[in-house]
Amino acid sequence: MFTPTRYDTYDFANRRHIGPSPAEMAEMLKAVGAPSLEALIDETVPKSIRQKAPLSWAPLTEHALLAKLRGVAAKNRVMTSLIGQGYYGTVTPPAIQRNILENPAWYTAYTPYQPEIAQGRLEALLNYQTMVADLTGLPVANASLLDEATAAAEAMTMAERSAKSKARAFFVDVNLHPQVIGVIETRALPLGIEIVKGEPEALVPEQVFGAIFQYPGTYGHVRDFTGLIEKLHAAKALAVVATDLLALCLLKEPGAMGADIAVGSAQRFGVPMGYGGPHAAFMATRDEFKRSMPGRIVGVSIDSRGNKAYRLSLQTREQHIRREKATSNVCTAQALLAVMASFYAVFHGPVGLRSIAEMVHFNAVRLRDALLAAGAEVQPAAFFDTITVKVGVGQQGILAAARHRGINLRRVGRDRVGISVDELTDGDVIARVLDAFGITEPAPETVELGFPEAMLRTTPYLTHPVFDMNRAESEMMRYMRRLSDRDLALDRAMIPLGSCTMKLNAAAEMMPITWPEFSSLHPFVPANQAEGYAEVIADLTGKLCEITGYDAFSMQPNSGAQGEYAGLMTIAAYHRARGEGHRRVCLIPVSAHGTNPASAHMAGMQVVVVKAAPNGDIDLEDFAEKAAAAGANLAACMITYPSTHGVFEETVKQVCDITHQFGGQVYIDGANMNALVGLVKPGEIGGDVSHLNLHKTFAIPHGGGGPGMGPIGVKEHLAPFLPGHSETGGEEGPVSAAPYGSASILLISWAYCLMMGGAGLTQATRVAILNANYIAARLKPSYPILFMGNRGRVAHECILDTRAFAEVGVTVDDVAKRLIDNGFHAPTMSWPVAGTLMVEPTESETKAELDRFITALEAIRAEITDVAEGRIAAEDSPLHHAPHTVEDLVADWDRAYSREQGCFPPGAFRVDKYWPPVGRVDNVYGDRNLVCTCPPMESYMTE
Repeated sequence: MFTPTRYDTYDFANRRHIGPSPAEMAEMLKAVGAPSLEALIDETVPKSIRQKAPLSWAPLTEHALLAKLRGVAAKNRVMTSLIGQGYYGTVTPPAIQRNILENPAWYTAYTPYQPEIAQGRLEALLNYQTMVADLTGLPVANASLLDEATAAAEAMTMAERSAKSKARAFFVDVNLHPQVIGVIETRALPLGIEIVKGEPEALVPEQVFGAIFQYPGTYGHVRDFTGLIEKLHAAKALAVVATDLLALCLLKEPGAMGADIAVGSAQRFGVPMGYGGPHAAFMATRDEFKRSMPGRIVGVSIDSRGNKAYRLSLQTREQHIRREKATSNVCTAQALLAVMASFYAVFHGPVGLRSIAEMVHFNAVRLRDALLAAGAEVQPAAFFDTITVKVGVGQQGILAAARHRGINLRRVGRDRVGISVDELTDGDVIARVLDAFGITEPAPETVELGFPEAMLRTTPYLTHPVFDMNRAESEMMRYMRRLSDRDLALDRAMIPLGSCTMKLNAAAEMMPITWPEFSSLHPFVPANQAEGYAEVIADLTGKLCEITGYDAFSMQPNSGAQGEYAGLMTIAAYHRARGEGHRRVCLIPVSAHGTNPASAHMAGMQVVVVKAAPNGDIDLEDFAEKAAAAGANLAACMITYPSTHGVFEETVKQVCDITHQFGGQVYIDGANMNALVGLVKPGEIGGDVSHLNLHKTFAIPHGGGGPGMGPIGVKEHLAPFLPGHSETGGEEGPVSAAPYGSASILLISWAYCLMMGGAGLTQATRVAILNANYIAARLKPSYPILFMGNRGRVAHECILDTRAFAEVGVTVDDVAKRLIDNGFHAPTMSWPVAGTLMVEPTESETKAELDRFITALEAIRAEITDVAEGRIAAEDSPLHHAPHTVEDLVADWDRAYSREQGCFPPGAFRVDKYWPPVGRVDNVYGDRNLVCTCPPMESYMTE
């Protein structure tokens, strides 16, 4: 009898996403000491919190998913959007799309906390900082923020910290984009900052600690703010300018006006609109304020051989260290998008960028001239790319006529229409716009400036040789490849970062984000042009509600920390609506993520820290005492589940009950949802609100430090208080620039859910827990496992205790850097417990890769034993000299161990070995000698 095979090659969950095969799982369960996977889960996850019903939907194959996505994409109507308002059509050079955006070497990398294995993306981000600093005319820029609106809000709080004025008000130019004003107002409310809005001429400098101006303005105005900025400085206040990088290729830069801070979006530097994101925002400032700037700054240091090496600078400002004293909760940067924008500048160079800016500007002038010739009233007198046309009662007709011709224009007030020209605007687009106004005469060619010549930029920019390299595509492609080869990303090896969930980002999930039906939509198009996006968002919302047990979701927060902030602001709005605005106390365990207390502080709450019990759990007695002490002032508690220590705490329902008893709301941080999906619903165990890190649990790649998405789920009573938006309504203020945050990458999480199906997602959670327990069981003889549940199990991550090794001179840094020699990214270092390593293998890693990682750590343990038993001094050991470079291999060898041991330790590949491009980076030198732009070429030559 013929017996057909039962192997299903199209089973995405079990053949593509989940690493271990069934046979490998059986071997791993033996090592763990569990009779079955379900038995292991029963020993790990308390039965009292397990969900009753399984997740309901069936999976799709990869080809069925792509067919479904094609159908959904067809429901979006791609038109030419000249709406402007901070979002513009742009050309993504194919070399950048293929070699950066669609390249897993770039999109699967993690935040460059381990600089030795991140030199490529650090160089690209340093290029970004140099580009921003040059174009804004300010000496220091950061390595990107979330979007223009949140960058403006960060600039406001930075100005408050830095200004010598004692005023409590902040002036907001009414010519800012509306969504930027909305986010600034949201941020100001809990901080007690008064917002004064008006035309720039209405500014009274003595009444404010700072002011923000839009340049060019949202309606097109180009103004010189030099005089107003001088008046602000005389009143000891600071000036912020929200600006446009492309405009600054032609217009006088903010630094030349005396601006203290410049912010904006780099979207139009080759990054598609994507219905709102993701895009890299920028911030630049004067040198004296660089240590107050939020976000990450890439700097230049040296390695152990004195060679130039890049690193993240000023890391003491990271929220995990400063907690409620943090000045910002920024945790995700938009690294991948900043890299794209930086390569756009490298690709075009200063002359190319100037040419694009001139083309855009002269097309706007052509439109203005043709409209004026037809008798239209056009404003403003001075503009770069945006004009407004007074059309009176004909506004609706003009907008409809333009849409009929495939053009979206902007509705301005009741009687005007806005037109923003971009890089994609050509003669055909101009003709269609004019036709909508009933003008058939062709727009004349012109090279006449649409602003006073005094506003023309006179200073050079992008003078570093990297922006003037040979732009033959062969050379560009090789430069991108050289940089990616310097990095260690998920396409090379397992990245076992605890709390970061570096799992598979499947190719099928990534494909649709570059389809024009999704990538080319402006976030403010009419709803009937975005029906495909509406379907994606609605279905993903439904699935996330089923997964979490919540009743509603907001997709607006575009990072996990933004989700925390949005969730706490939702809680605060709920209390205010009930006449209980005095509720300000937020209880947060000492083990919480550092962004938790920072977010609570930003939301206007008073953080009260709760102790940990000896086993790492929340100290229930201390929690109850502090909840009772807060009483009627208790606003919320913030807990992470499973705990930050990688354990399912048995008392989670009691923590929730105590909080509710005193009228508080429970915020369950969704950072560890990879241990919950399909097993436990946070909304059913007492949670009122949670954010989900879609860039962790739901397969959006980390992109070298961003993009991310942090949507929040809430119970029904909190739904009316979710973030609103000027474009979509809602009672509460927005937290991000676009109504659905970085909408285009929601496609990745939706595709992940569809291909996995409910059963596949649940199996992924089970295997994530199995993989973590396998590592814990195998490594327990070599490294103490710091925290375990009552039945000796860990959740989806485990903490290796390396603190005792310090007694013999071996630090946690030594272990982390030695892992690089083995071809691995280090686990999370010194968090949540100093001197430890937190390991999270995820469900995507095969048994072979887990075994290679275990082999590497056991070999490192043997080297530590050699030090402890006196066979080699710590300072002479390979641990101290790690990581080893090719330069080490070929240089004169005078070390107390062999080249073989140093450069090819157990676990390392022989043929495909990863060689770090630099030795151990000197952080102290980098902080003492802070350099945050591209160093001169001489420094490369002297190496």
